[in-house]
Amino acid sequence: MADLCHVPPEILLPAANETLELALGSQIALNCTVRWAATEHCEPVPAWTKDGQWLGSESSQDTAWFGQNASERLLASVLQLNLTHDADFGVFACWVSNATATFTLRRVEAAGHVPAVLAALLVLVLLVLLAGLYVRCRLNMLLWYRNHYGELEINDGKLYDAYVSHATAPDDRKFVHFIMKPQLENRYGYKLFLDEQTILPNSEPSADLIMNVSRCRRLIVVLSVAYLEQDWCNSSFREGLWRLLELSKKPIFIVFESQYREITHPAISLLKQHRSAVTLLVWRAGSMTPSSDFWKELCLALPRKVSFQGTMGDPQTQLQEDKDPMLILHSSYLDSGGDLHPDGDLGTGLRGYVFGSPKPPRIGGPGTPMALAASTMEDTQVRDSQKTELDISDLGSRNYGARTDFYCLVTEDDI
Repeated sequence: MADLCHVPPEILLPAANETLELALGSQIALNCTVRWAATEHCEPVPAWTKDGQWLGSESSQDTAWFGQNASERLLASVLQLNLTHDADFGVFACWVSNATATFTLRRVEAAGHVPAVLAALLVLVLLVLLAGLYVRCRLNMLLWYRNHYGELEINDGKLYDAYVSHATAPDDRKFVHFIMKPQLENRYGYKLFLDEQTILPNSEPSADLIMNVSRCRRLIVVLSVAYLEQDWCNSSFREGLWRLLELSKKPIFIVFESQYREITHPAISLLKQHRSAVTLLVWRAGSMTPSSDFWKELCLALPRKVSFQGTMGDPQTQLQEDKDPMLILHSSYLDSGGDLHPDGDLGTGLRGYVFGSPKPPRIGGPGTPMALAASTMEDTQVRDSQKTELDISDLGSRNYGARTDFYCLVTEDDI
């Protein structure tokens, strides 16, 4: 090593002891650059050590030059390394006169392609499982969300959940009356209005159809081969479809798979083109089971059902608090079975239990129980003999004008 300088050279590179993490098989160049004053009459010679062992001078490439103002000199020593073995890693030190720079080389495992490929396959399998789960459980999830957070169609004045139009063919009647109606009404609690008449005679909705559909929340059409033989289906199905879209919100059309492939009617292609405006369902061989996708899709197309404990009838109708006697299912107060003389009291005042109300009790003294028993026997005798003892000889002289004493709220003295 050459003579030491009076002032130690300044290390420019590296700025501090440097630690490098490299993979096996890497190549690296360690650069050690120093600077010292030109007035120093010394010629520093760089030397390298590895783990305290001196390396030969041929292991590095040294370059010296003057600075810009010729008052300083610079020296760069570059050590080339090929890290092909574990022994090639360690602590390397660059000695320039009485200055030292240290490089620490550590081995790290290189990220191979196998973990990346395995991770990609795992993500792909997970996506496939999620896709299969969605396809299998999509309808169940949609039904659950609709039943918990769907829109409630109440207070809308509707009496039925769906208006079902079908043909008079025996197969259509069996399907509607023995399959669809029991399933929707008994299992899901829907209320259906069945009609086998032509809904669009002369391609125009009849007054009965408008009235009946206005009472229903949905419209279901069983589009069988027999149904497509109707005049409006053959002559103007497109115009009839627009009429149905005006009457009902997204009508539901049901076709049979056995006939679906054989039907060449333009109505099927027209319904396919307007899937966003209508609901097209296909009855397949496996649709008979209650858990089939057909019933789930049909329930999704029908309104959300509301059920309350302790109520009778359709709660979506009862919530309207409609007191119209024509809409009350159990209007027992209209029953006059308890009235002995529904045509009038004939002036006797003996009318029985009007509107199901009991007779007023009699007020008496200490002997009230005895009096009640006696009065009960007396009333029984009166009722048994009223037909024979009733005197109606003065009916013609009686005044049958309207009584006004019931409506007098104040007397003349109060005025």
